[in-house]
Order: sequence, then structure tokens, then C-alpha cells
Amino acid sequence: MTTVLVIAKEPVPGRVKTRLTPPFSPEEAAALAEAALADTLATLARAPATRRVLVLEGRPGPWLVPGFEVVPQSAGGLDERLAAAFALCTGPALLIGMDTPQVTTRLLAPALAPDAWREHDAWFGPAVDGGFWALGLAAPDPALLRGIPMSVPETGAAQYARLVAAGLRVGRMATLRDVDTAEDARLVAAEAGGGSFHTLHTRLAPPAPAPAPAPGSRPARA
Repeated sequence: MTTVLVIAKEPVPGRVKTRLTPPFSPEEAAALAEAALADTLATLARAPATRRVLVLEGRPGPWLVPGFEVVPQSAGGLDERLAAAFALCTGPALLIGMDTPQVTTRLLAPALAPDAWREHDAWFGPAVDGGFWALGLAAPDPALLRGIPMSVPETGAAQYARLVAAGLRVGRMATLRDVDTAEDARLVAAEAGGGSFHTLHTRLAPPAPAPAPAPGSRPARA
């Protein structure tokens, strides 16, 4: 079976999800980040895996789910930190981030099935923004990630091209949306069912503006 890796930041106000502010306060943005992380860990706790590892920048908190080994992130850019996470593994590994609380065991199933590596050497989950939300490697070679430009619209394409250029048979997973902006949060919350992220976003989200009156319409009388 496969090791699952989650790379995450401790949800500290002012240090996570800063693009959600405004409309959310730094404390609300951190709370949404915490809910997203908790939902992600809860899903992975139910998924079949030989080992579950949280690769964390910061300290664990009450959101940590039992069954996860916690290791600190390495220094360097995101490509180096992802590479170092894969270096922790000696067999097949699947890495995801903390920004897709809508993830389900069904969405993870292609890369975690007993036969996941029979016809594939890698699994790739593209993100709507051009990055990727999941990356699986049958043989976790850190060199497959080092030097990939991160957090740009071309990140996913560059990473996928690196896998193909290495001669790997790459399986595609579903495309998901990361929570980066307030609009992302709204759309992801709608997909996330009854999880913590959905519940918290429903409570915190500002009310939608009233629709503009149609041209020529008269205001309603009291």
C-alpha cells in the first residue's frame, strides 16, 4: 500500500490564507484554514494507507487527527519542501496539501487502490488555478520536484511535463479547486458537504449583495 503525505502550515492568523482578507479577518481566515486542514486529515484517516505523515510548518494543534506522524517541513522553496517530503518515503507515496477540504476517499481512490501502481508510475491531480493538488509517485524521487516553479499558473503543466519527460506512466486524477481567494472558499464550501469547512464558511461568509432592481421597475411599497 501507499504512504500518504499532507504538507501544511500551522493555521496562525496573519500567516495563512492571507488572500482571504478581506472579506474575512485574519482570525477568520486562520479558522477557515484550520477547518480545511482538519477535513483533509479526517478524510485521509479513512483512506487506505500504510503510513500517514503530516509534514508541518509550525506546531500541531487540537485539529490533529490520531494516526498521523508529524514531521517538520524542510527549509527552502516549496519545490524543495515537497521534494524533502517525498524523500521520507521508501515506497509508493501520495502527497496532497491542506487547501482542498472537499477531497473525498472516492477522489483519492485511483492512487490508493491496491492496483494503483500496476499500470502507473505516477498520479497527478490538477488544480483549477494551474497548479496541482495531488501528486503520487511509485518511486519517490525528490529530483522529480526540484526546480519546478511553484505558485504560478504554469506549475501544474511544468510538473506534469517533468513526470512525462522522466518516462513515467502518469494517471490523471480529478481536477479540484484550491482555497486561495474568498471566491474559491465560497465555491469549495459548496462542494465540501457537511464538513467543518462548509459549516464554518456558512457561518462566517458575508451575506450576498441584494440583486439590483431591473431597469424601469418600481420600488416595493411597505
